[in-house]
Amino acid sequence: MASPAKQAESAKPDLLIVDDDPLITDTLNFVLSRDFTVYVADSRSRVKSLLRQLDNAPQLALVDLGLPPTPHRPDEGFRLISELLAYSPGIKIVVLSGQNDETNARHARTLGAIEFVAKPCEPDTLKALLTRALEVREAEIGAPAEAGLLGKHLLIEKLRQQISQFANAPFPVLIEGESGSGKELVATALHRMSQRAGRPFLALNCAAISPNLVEPTLFGYAKGSFTGATSARSGYFEDAKDSTLFLDEIGELPLELQAKLLRVLENGEYQRVGETQSRVSNARVVAATNRDMRQEIRAGRFRADLYHRLSVFTINVPPLRELGEDKRVLLDHYREFYARQAHVDPFEFDAGALQSWLDYGFPGNARELRNIVIRLTTKCAGRRVTTAELQPELDLENLDVELPGLAVGQDFKSVLDAARRHLQLHKNFSLDNTLAQWERGYIEAALMITQGNLTQAAKMLGIHRTTLYSRMQSYGEAEDAAKVPQPATKSP
Repeated sequence: MASPAKQAESAKPDLLIVDDDPLITDTLNFVLSRDFTVYVADSRSRVKSLLRQLDNAPQLALVDLGLPPTPHRPDEGFRLISELLAYSPGIKIVVLSGQNDETNARHARTLGAIEFVAKPCEPDTLKALLTRALEVREAEIGAPAEAGLLGKHLLIEKLRQQISQFANAPFPVLIEGESGSGKELVATALHRMSQRAGRPFLALNCAAISPNLVEPTLFGYAKGSFTGATSARSGYFEDAKDSTLFLDEIGELPLELQAKLLRVLENGEYQRVGETQSRVSNARVVAATNRDMRQEIRAGRFRADLYHRLSVFTINVPPLRELGEDKRVLLDHYREFYARQAHVDPFEFDAGALQSWLDYGFPGNARELRNIVIRLTTKCAGRRVTTAELQPELDLENLDVELPGLAVGQDFKSVLDAARRHLQLHKNFSLDNTLAQWERGYIEAALMITQGNLTQAAKMLGIHRTTLYSRMQSYGEAEDAAKVPQPATKSP
């Protein structure tokens, strides 16, 4: 029986601290280890290595943005936030950074960080933030799963109909959608509404496992089949039996293992690593990806036959920017939910803030919306939030507002409305840059359609071939986009 000290240690929540400054990590480890089981890493690669050694993902992470090899830029920190959330969507991330830039703070929160704290920060403040983040996480775990499928938009109605229609079928389902859009919630709903609901729902993130461990993890292994295999162990397909196996980030599955997964999907047969005996699994496979799988197939990174086998049924989870008034539905749900959890009155929006909320594109999807509500519940409980108070929470600098193309006969009002939103949401708008991006996009699209034929592309665009070439030169792309000599300038 474990000693009381050991039991107390195991009861502590796990905290991952990522910073390349040993003084900071040593100090934080010393201060926070009394309340958390602390793991330390100094780079993205060290984080990946550490996570593969842990049985469970940490509940919390404290991440610096300026990590090697670019310690003076936030790129590595941004990538790490996305990777941690892909590895464990429930992890709560607090950014602690010396790069005290509001643009970086907003973008980190858009990617999924729950809060941004500038260095230096008092240890008690950090501890309070982490404790609050842990409470939020526990509240979300206990919340009804249906919350993720709230909404009245036709796309959400279609999503619910597809889940109901596909739930009891024995065939695989491929769930496609952007990061933060709720793909795991859809997978959970498919299981919960099926006849397999009484059995365990098993989930494996293919991006979270070392490539050389994916096969034994999926299929199990025999004793002595590789270094460290001190006993035989079953894999996910064996443990899932007649239940549901959710394979998240399926696009990360190593190419050499894709054939073995295809075999299981076709006839249920697989072998443990180190065994010749065939076993059979009746697990129903649900896979998810935020990649363009057709592009992955063209690039040779994913097998076309496996894609077609996985996508017997395909469910596309819509991005939040396409759901219109459902942004208000989710706002109402989450602000009431988190206010109850925090034992405070919910905040409200004034008319301007509500319009900004509805106009915002939410590049981080439902995850970003939820985190904004959490922060506003903490800072603005029980009062009316103005546009000026909401604006710092929105990642306006990195937001791409999509303007519709001007087609013949198209309602100009829709273009006008989109342009109005674009101007309101971009502080540093440039008409020249926007028009140049649209022009370049149409030129590249025409070249793709015509496979680099300048004459056909120019005809499609309604301009002269020499005009097309001249504009391509201005982008510095003439040589890459089409291997043709510059047209002669002789008179007709």
